[in-house]
Amino acid sequence: MRVVIAGGTGFIGRALVRSLTDDGHEAVVLSRTASGHRSRPGVTFAPFDGRTATGWGHLLDGAGALVNLAGENIASGYWTRARKGRLRDSRLFAGQAVMEALSGVAAPPAVLVQGSATGYYGDRGELPTDESAPCGQGFLAGLARDWEASTAGAEALGIRRVVARTAVVLGAGGGALPRMLAPYRYFLGGPLGSGRQYFPWIHLHDEVAAIRFLLDEPRASGPFNLAAPGAVSQDELAGALGRALGRPSFLRVPEAALRLLLGEMGRELFLSGVRAVPAKLSALGFVFRHPSLGAALADLLAGAGGFRG
Repeated sequence: MRVVIAGGTGFIGRALVRSLTDDGHEAVVLSRTASGHRSRPGVTFAPFDGRTATGWGHLLDGAGALVNLAGENIASGYWTRARKGRLRDSRLFAGQAVMEALSGVAAPPAVLVQGSATGYYGDRGELPTDESAPCGQGFLAGLARDWEASTAGAEALGIRRVVARTAVVLGAGGGALPRMLAPYRYFLGGPLGSGRQYFPWIHLHDEVAAIRFLLDEPRASGPFNLAAPGAVSQDELAGALGRALGRPSFLRVPEAALRLLLGEMGRELFLSGVRAVPAKLSALGFVFRHPSLGAALADLLAGAGGFRG
């Protein structure tokens, strides 16, 4: 099967490409820097300006699937007004390009997996939250809602569309985990704010496995929470990180400090939370390899050669 992937050079995208090609599938990676990447067996890079189907739309003709993960990293810079505009534009223009491409081919792919995030739900406190919950309040919730809507027109074209509302992805060598571990390395780790807010997470292996499951499962459509069933509070997260690294985990970061230093970004990324439940994945029979945080961290640290303090 040929799978076209927008956002295929990102943390999740790279892992997805490896998984697909290891199983003999063909991956077409859309990239702004396609000329700087060397194609290899099973992987082709195609130019993508992030706004249109120019240079790659024809590659969808006869493809088996399209995965749209394109969008700037929400945690890679302070949320100025300009930064928030770039976060939004990177997602909505990519969705616009996807729709242009899908509308222009005679044989579009049978399935589209559209990226999103558990931030869609906003701050939900301790309430278990499945896919039936409404969109929440705040910048992240609105961003996720509009990102999802950017490709909603694919359904009118007869394409099965799945929305992957992804939690924080934990993997060795990239993503959020190295930044999470850094304070513990210097014996400065601890909970953020009150510690009661929930932290939805998923192991990188399960993230990729879930995307592939959704690509292949004909019953799958609509939103799915890609989050481990063992969601934890910030207090529990700190304890798990401390135990995994053999470090203390009692140096709480005050809520006031996060609000002062990071403003809206700190409030929404670190002081809010959602206890996301993967109800629809579980109902279709998907089995998580890493359902508990402690076991997931042990696996990731072992895979990275352990922790060196």
